[in-house]
Amino acid sequence: MAQYNLMSFCLKERPAEFPKTQKFFQIYERLEKERYKYTEGVSDGLKQLIFQHLQEKAEKASSAPVGTEGFTQLDFAHTVDQALKEMECFDELGWSIKAKFDECILLWHVATTLCDYAGETHKPGSCEISESLSNYMLYILVMHPYMLPNGIGKIRFQDTCEEAIDFFQERKSLRDRHQACTKLLEVNTEILPSLVKGDRSKSVLFDACRLAKALRSLQGEQWEVMSRVWVELLCYAAGQCRSNYHAQQLRRGGELLTHVASDGPFGCNGSFPDCRRPCTG
Repeated sequence: MAQYNLMSFCLKERPAEFPKTQKFFQIYERLEKERYKYTEGVSDGLKQLIFQHLQEKAEKASSAPVGTEGFTQLDFAHTVDQALKEMECFDELGWSIKAKFDECILLWHVATTLCDYAGETHKPGSCEISESLSNYMLYILVMHPYMLPNGIGKIRFQDTCEEAIDFFQERKSLRDRHQACTKLLEVNTEILPSLVKGDRSKSVLFDACRLAKALRSLQGEQWEVMSRVWVELLCYAAGQCRSNYHAQQLRRGGELLTHVASDGPFGCNGSFPDCRRPCTG
């Protein structure tokens, strides 16, 4: 499962070799994106969580009245709304999923990283799951944005990176991700960033700081909430991606997003023309 972390990218944790040469041949930006991509295995805990979630969705879909739309047609905010209400934290977090889908991914990605690196030392398994899904969904947004619902994810990513880099450069004493996340959480978020910046910036950096503080206030429940939200976002993206894009990924071995779509209750319904795998949806 591919991974991509915005904080690592902004802190330049993997400096380029021969950057002047790369810039001369105008390949620096393309190689820089690839340099911050890495892979890790899909844990048994993550597989189990996704399976249970898809099973629940399938049961709800099968019990829905005939003629009603399936859950994959619902706005993603509605499904996450329901999840937050079930976990009794909608009042604290409901505002965070009112944004566009690409913005929601960035917002929750940065907040997840902040909670991970500035939180307690001993974390539950749901922390690892949240971080893995967070980094995976950002990888999709950065490297394969066509697999997500239409949006301006590239612009939001660039603006958020620029704001983060400026923030870190003003504090040159920062040496690692833990210090950077701790310093970001010290930012005053009582005044909403949108009131200060207006529409000039598409960055979600300081909204993410606000979200991270709200998550940390949940104390022991924050990681369970994050893992549930990330699975909701993963499944929604899998169901909304066009079948021809899924088919292209299957030729290359398949993305996690594609396997979730073809194996889950979303079902490919034979719409992958070159797929020889049996349909299980």
